[in-house]
Amino acid sequence: MADLRIAQAQINTTLGDFESNLDKIVHAIGLARAASSDIVTFPELALCGYPPEDLLLRPGFLKDNRLALQRLAPHCEGVNVLVGFADSVGDRVYNAAALFSQGRLIDVYHKVELPNYGVFDEKRYFSQGTGALIFDINGVRCSASVCEDIWIEGSVTEDYARRNGAHVVFNIAASPFHAGKPQMRREIFARFARAANAILFVNNLVGGQDELVFDGGSFVLDEHGELVANAARFEEDLLVTDIRVEDSFTSIPSWNLKGEFHVLEAASSENRAFLSPSRIPEPDPLADVHKALVLGTRDYVLKNGFKKVLLGLSGGIDSALTAAIAVDALGKDNVIGVTMPSRYTSKETLSDAGLLAESLGVRLLTIPIDDIFQGYLTALEEPFREGRPDTESENLQARVRGNILMALSNRFGHLVLTTGNKSEIAVGYCTLYGDTSGGFAVLKDVPKTLVYQLSRYVNACEGRPVIPESTILRAPSAELRADQKDEDSLPPYPVLDAILKEYVEEDKSPEDIVGFDPRLVTEVVRMVDRNEYKRRQMPPGVKITPKAFGKDRRMPITNRYLDFIIRG
Repeated sequence: MADLRIAQAQINTTLGDFESNLDKIVHAIGLARAASSDIVTFPELALCGYPPEDLLLRPGFLKDNRLALQRLAPHCEGVNVLVGFADSVGDRVYNAAALFSQGRLIDVYHKVELPNYGVFDEKRYFSQGTGALIFDINGVRCSASVCEDIWIEGSVTEDYARRNGAHVVFNIAASPFHAGKPQMRREIFARFARAANAILFVNNLVGGQDELVFDGGSFVLDEHGELVANAARFEEDLLVTDIRVEDSFTSIPSWNLKGEFHVLEAASSENRAFLSPSRIPEPDPLADVHKALVLGTRDYVLKNGFKKVLLGLSGGIDSALTAAIAVDALGKDNVIGVTMPSRYTSKETLSDAGLLAESLGVRLLTIPIDDIFQGYLTALEEPFREGRPDTESENLQARVRGNILMALSNRFGHLVLTTGNKSEIAVGYCTLYGDTSGGFAVLKDVPKTLVYQLSRYVNACEGRPVIPESTILRAPSAELRADQKDEDSLPPYPVLDAILKEYVEEDKSPEDIVGFDPRLVTEVVRMVDRNEYKRRQMPPGVKITPKAFGKDRRMPITNRYLDFIIRG
């Protein structure tokens, strides 16, 4: 019989900030040591941040990464440490895990399974590892792995753990969030735990990195796949778990070991409370999405050196939800709203912009645009005599507003948040250099129907109408011409979002999208495809669906393929 105390340090790293990341790791090691932990684990690539992308092509980055690893060694006295870093061996780079014991680097494990789908592009940067890292703590045989290594059924890692009789498998991960992902992880990892007959400790990264949000939620599964314990989600945490192992272990076959077998020191086993499977509440999908948007916004703003944000408050639901999320992320004193009424702005929306600013407690600037807009029309009067009138006057208003926001950003150094949602962006119902102007698109991956659900959720959480009820109930409109409504140009949002989900997120062809007017499906598909050039010029935004525009869904701008299919 053997007892182990395992600490999982779920930390929020900043990509390339070796000093800050090292400080966080050292601090967590101290906490784990004070708790008499036998081993403390850290997320995938915790030392350098995830995903480092083309920084891995810079020799200086890899050198600084290795220097930070060397600086970590003296802090690993009194507790064993497993930490993710980028390892370079000759001209090869590996996604790696370093094992420290008693202030020395004992061994390094190289990730075997390299994901190359969706937002992942690891085969571009990393070489595939071979072999395993097996070690012993207090008579308990343990195995180390990195993220994707245990996602693959029948993987090398699964085989190593099972054939070596490893009772504990440590998995350090950087698994980004999207709606439904937590349950998917649990199911996949539970299958691994059962197949390997091992207790599984998954330590997941937390924090925002460009479009990605990592939700943490590190957890422990027993050998039956039952959830034993889990860490907080969307925040840093240190999860400490005690286990008791009664199996006896014998010799290890040498054929599958990368290096020597290591016997590591264990801490005192006094005063340990051994956990058994317990019922842990399932995640709330709306709460998850809201937390992801808040965390993604906060980390993008602060990690990029901004302190305050500003955004246009139109009185509509998109800008209202964006402002509410920004306040939750940064505090009311760091959010500035700008209302820019025109001749087409209704009294109701103007009033709602003021009500929202008052409800959130944010500063509101009012800058009318009519005179500026008229100046544009006067300057363009002669060239506009040619051709037929179209949407140019509508787009001019949006661009005037975009210019004002960017001018304020230049003057005061605040980051501009754009307010467009995924439905509009998908079909190009937005204006380049107008409402798309800005540094971060909070709702870029949020369909319009979900915008309404989140707005209701925000009000329910606060117990008051933070977002005015009139804003939620009013028919959506860009208010760029008289009596304009979104449905003048688009299908009703519940219909549009259902088609977009099947086409964009599920990659269905137009003929496979059933239950709708085929002509409508064809038109929506055409709108999505011909507006790729707009999306390519938009700021990044938080990914919260299984497939987001940007690095997740990569389509060529010049593309006649679907036109051919539809014609055929």
